[in-house]
Amino acid sequence: MENNIEFLHKYLNNASPTGFESSGQQIWLDYLKPHVDEWFADTYGTAVGVINPDAKYKVVIEAHADEISWFVNYITDDGYIYVRRNGGSDYQIAPSKRVNIHTTKGIVKGIFGWPAIHVRTEEKNLQPNNKTVYLDVGADNKEEVEKMGIHPGTVVTFDDELMELNGRFWTGRALDNRIGGYMIAEVARRLKEQGAKLPFGLFVVNAVQEEVGLRGAQMIAQRIKPDVAIITDVCHDTNSPLYNKVLSGNQKAGLGPVLTYGPAVQNNLLNMIIETAQRKEIPFQRASASRATGTDTDAFAYSNEGVSSALISLPLKYMHTTVETVHKEDVENVIKLMMEFLLQLPEGHDFSYLR
Repeated sequence: MENNIEFLHKYLNNASPTGFESSGQQIWLDYLKPHVDEWFADTYGTAVGVINPDAKYKVVIEAHADEISWFVNYITDDGYIYVRRNGGSDYQIAPSKRVNIHTTKGIVKGIFGWPAIHVRTEEKNLQPNNKTVYLDVGADNKEEVEKMGIHPGTVVTFDDELMELNGRFWTGRALDNRIGGYMIAEVARRLKEQGAKLPFGLFVVNAVQEEVGLRGAQMIAQRIKPDVAIITDVCHDTNSPLYNKVLSGNQKAGLGPVLTYGPAVQNNLLNMIIETAQRKEIPFQRASASRATGTDTDAFAYSNEGVSSALISLPLKYMHTTVETVHKEDVENVIKLMMEFLLQLPEGHDFSYLR
């Protein structure tokens, strides 16, 4: 297996729940370090690799490192565990899933239990929610659960791992957005291997705590104070069944990166990215955002005195499930588009609307 694909599987399969991203950040940094001049991390774990650290003009390429998860909230006297969400976790998909419970004693295996269909027909209004979804770790009582190292606040993740579908797709939990961390790391690796000389400082940023309000990006934007920020995240593939294109637009996995229009997106920067894609014949799609993109783009755009920011999204099926799915060609084309944009960006370019 090539090193980059080995890294992809190791990084995607590792658990990095919001607020507990450090082990995944270490995997990411270990892969990135040979391809950058220096690196640093902030108090909460956002990791940054830097090329040309002494340059005055600063450009960020960014993804977020955290995944949705659960917190133990309450343990019953007979050993069942009720949870609350950490990020945008979906109670609907939890029943019958296997989980890893992350304790100071190590991983404890558990399952989300659920009544059989025979029983549920008698409870017509029974739905997965914070009152009905629970974990079973095979314990007989609360004391046995606590001896395993489980307590309120213990974090829980699904144990699904990365796999291929039909040789064209990657699918698994937490592609939102550790696949972005993979893509920005690949940009740095390829720039290094090609011997590219950038006329500006490049900050490769893997931010924490996006899933609870863009927190990591807010913190690191204030520290770096970049001139330009290119954010990569995922967006919905709306061509799968049950999506409403009238409400969510028309994006499809396999047709290229998605470029978003919206107030937080700096139009001159977006136009340069579009021109780069067209010149290099990189396929792309278009989407719109209303008040906000809902991604770290918003945090960078409105930081400091305003940062020229744009969003390059990866179409993804089944967001916030254990089977998030992306097309391999889209992943490659996001990497190419970011690289080609960086290679053509002039030193000190002014994206201002008014001059």
